[in-house]
Amino acid sequence: MNNNQMQKDILILKVSEINRYLKNLIQGDPRLRDVWISGELSNFKHHRSGHMYFTVKDAVSSLRCVFFRRENSLCSFKPEDGMEVILHGNIGVYEPDGVYQLYVAEMEPAGLGSLFIAFEKLKKRLAEEGLFREDHKKELPRIPKKIGVITSPTGAALQDILAILQKRLPTVGVVVVESLVQGAGAARDIVRAFDILQKTKDIDLIILARGGGSLEDLWPFNEEIVARAIYSSGIPVISAVGHETDFTISDFAADFRAPTPTAAATAAVPDRRELLESLDNLRDRALITLQRRLQQEKQLLDYTVGERFFRIPVERLRISREKLGQFIEKLPKEMIRLLQIKGMQLSNLLDKLESYSPFGVMDRGYSFCRDEKGKIIRSVHELEIGELIQLTFRDGRAECRTEKIEEEVLGEG
Repeated sequence: MNNNQMQKDILILKVSEINRYLKNLIQGDPRLRDVWISGELSNFKHHRSGHMYFTVKDAVSSLRCVFFRRENSLCSFKPEDGMEVILHGNIGVYEPDGVYQLYVAEMEPAGLGSLFIAFEKLKKRLAEEGLFREDHKKELPRIPKKIGVITSPTGAALQDILAILQKRLPTVGVVVVESLVQGAGAARDIVRAFDILQKTKDIDLIILARGGGSLEDLWPFNEEIVARAIYSSGIPVISAVGHETDFTISDFAADFRAPTPTAAATAAVPDRRELLESLDNLRDRALITLQRRLQQEKQLLDYTVGERFFRIPVERLRISREKLGQFIEKLPKEMIRLLQIKGMQLSNLLDKLESYSPFGVMDRGYSFCRDEKGKIIRSVHELEIGELIQLTFRDGRAECRTEKIEEEVLGEG
């Protein structure tokens, strides 16, 4: 058989053709499109382009990997050679070199692998069930009258939220429902807090908040029961858990995700100064529109009076024009007077709302009492003689020691 005959009987492929064939073959396998792989990092390089190139290996084999900048920007730790990691991604073929490799979508330290996998599985299942649908999310109220806050009473998140609400809209009411935000039982405590706020009258918005922490610290906010409590809430919910780079199941289920507790308070209420400026602008626009309309009507009247039909009853028209002139003079003043009255009514309403604020109550001389551990004391039965207590006022705190306890019997006297 000569060479020409062999070439006719044998299919000869180019290198690029066989590489493309293998690429389509591998990437067409559904089992290789979504794989989880554990191993040790080696030959790690973080290129100046932002992409990461490395090998993951075990005792007998190794696999080339690439972690592109867009995906690795969300990585919560700094990868280094020798680290045991869990990788999530898909297997593909790099055609120019004819090698297959793992295209990494996510990377976590092996120690957190079980939690990370549980997070991804629950997130996928709840998403398929529809708990994260955009068309289910409720719109936040523009000017809420009363906000419920679910968080730890001792954390910085609560103080940050209260400070921002007081600065932006002092008239807003705040109902704080204390809850565990970390450790065993925290998820059920959060659900309990949601139940309380659903039954509380006139709550317009709920903020679920805690500060930053590790994946384990934030895990209560990845529990299914918390996600379902948020989804079934009849009140709009803002999730503000952790730092800007932290994402929890609660964030996906909520109607609005804020990167921090401070950002949640900012998103919850408008700035009072901006509202007043907007009111002033509306008043000015109304006056300008009214004056323009009056000018148009005056021009139309002048034109109509000039017509032949109206030339005879000149005196009648003169009287009507005088009345119109008086009306034109009085109307802007009356408009300003009405706007001033409405402004005073609005100011009274704002003052009334401010009187219902917790800060307004404290300004009238009220305070609240905590024990040495920070727990709020609600009854004399919780006190003991000689116990150190802390009183919190509007402008500061004072430490006291109980010397005498007297119980007041309600309903007597």
